[in-house]
Amino acid sequence: MKPVQIFLFFISFCLLVSCATSIKNYDPNKQYPKEKLQQDFTLLENILESKHPSLYWYTSKDSMDMYFNKYYNAIEDSMTEQRFGWKILAPLVSKIHCGHTSFGMSIKYNKWVAKKRLASFPLYLKIWNDTMAITANLDRKDTVLKKGTLITAVNGMNCSTIVKNIFNFLPEDGYADNVNYSRISNNFPYYHRNIFGLYKSYTVNYLDTAGKEQTIKVPYFTAPKDSLARNKIDRLVKKEKRETKGQKLLGARSLAIDTANNTAVITLNTFSKGKLRQFFRQTFHRIKKDNINNVVLDIRSNGGGKINLSTLLTRYVTRVPFKVADSAYTVTRSLGKYTKYVKGNFWNNIGLFFLTKKHADGKYHFGHLEKKLYQPKSNNHFGGNLYVLINGPTFSASTLFCNAVKGQPGVTLIGEEAGGGWHGNNGIFIPDITLPNTHLRVRLPLFRLIQYNHVPKNGEGVMPDIYVGTNYDALLKSYDKKMQVVMELIKKNRQ
Repeated sequence: MKPVQIFLFFISFCLLVSCATSIKNYDPNKQYPKEKLQQDFTLLENILESKHPSLYWYTSKDSMDMYFNKYYNAIEDSMTEQRFGWKILAPLVSKIHCGHTSFGMSIKYNKWVAKKRLASFPLYLKIWNDTMAITANLDRKDTVLKKGTLITAVNGMNCSTIVKNIFNFLPEDGYADNVNYSRISNNFPYYHRNIFGLYKSYTVNYLDTAGKEQTIKVPYFTAPKDSLARNKIDRLVKKEKRETKGQKLLGARSLAIDTANNTAVITLNTFSKGKLRQFFRQTFHRIKKDNINNVVLDIRSNGGGKINLSTLLTRYVTRVPFKVADSAYTVTRSLGKYTKYVKGNFWNNIGLFFLTKKHADGKYHFGHLEKKLYQPKSNNHFGGNLYVLINGPTFSASTLFCNAVKGQPGVTLIGEEAGGGWHGNNGIFIPDITLPNTHLRVRLPLFRLIQYNHVPKNGEGVMPDIYVGTNYDALLKSYDKKMQVVMELIKKNRQ
């Protein structure tokens, strides 16, 4: 082995060992002194006040100052990383009402917890409006609280009270809280444990088969030792049977053709990966070749990604020319003295400097996104009936797509309010701030983007043309009600 190779091997080995050692020695119960927590908090406050483009967009400066003071004074003499994050940082950043400004645990914590099955509330609940229904029970021996059982209260708190409390800890664009209903429904035990704490037992009120309210005590769930051993084996098996490239691509996007209904169903879960340029080109070529008149675009799980890919998809289906934004700007041209606390700081500083230009309003504008007028695709353009499925997790770049096509002839948005702001949102560059003492992270969007032909700033997400909410029968029988409505509409229009 050559000296250079030996040196590189040695460096790699040291990095791996140091990483493994740091995770092995990580202590989630470590108490940080008040002084260190105050230092992290003050640094975060200073960065947000000087670099966030929309700190006072939905919350006035007076109110934000009040929140900064409130949570600074709530810092205890000592706190763990988890407690400081959830009791101080999470409720603070939620007051900004920016879906791209969220807090996250440290990298070390996430690596540590990835190997753990923490004790938790045992029930997964689907929550909508003022209704809670069980979707899964971690205690498989429980014969009472089954899938579909309606829950009326947990520890004396009804649905509206639980939702109101949890929403105080979660980010959202404006007041488009449908995304947070989805978050809670996807992992109710996680949010309940971090926000309300862990209880040895829970008092659960539910409706029995006769519709009468009953009360039951349920213990918190912990995975038995044999399950932990089995999970360890499962992880080893999964490591050996890694997901193939094809499976990864299908997880990002897929195409299905329903020849009987002359319909193509495109499922697009991201604008970040999946060789989308090639996928769009081949998909719309086939749609044109097969003379398909109906396209169902499912972006219900699409949290966004690259704006240029969202724009490319829009060009394949738009009936009119469009722009990405009426306005896109940042309040800074450099991260300045806070550079070292921001991930990807070099490239973010380069982008801020070279992609923006100061205007008369004192802001640094991203001129390309404001000026470039995009035309519909000349090749393989689809001009038939387009049905777009949306809901809370439809966010960020997906919202740009929805806003661009909404209201056009032959385009129908179906489902629920999107989580992304209809008037506009913050993003483009979204690096993490890493606080130096606790290593907790907070996402920092650097640009404010106001949608092209934007609607008034009322805090709404993009609204569907046809509303289809949660359906209890579909929940019980595990079928897709929104897709069912779309297919029925396509069949009706064919008659």
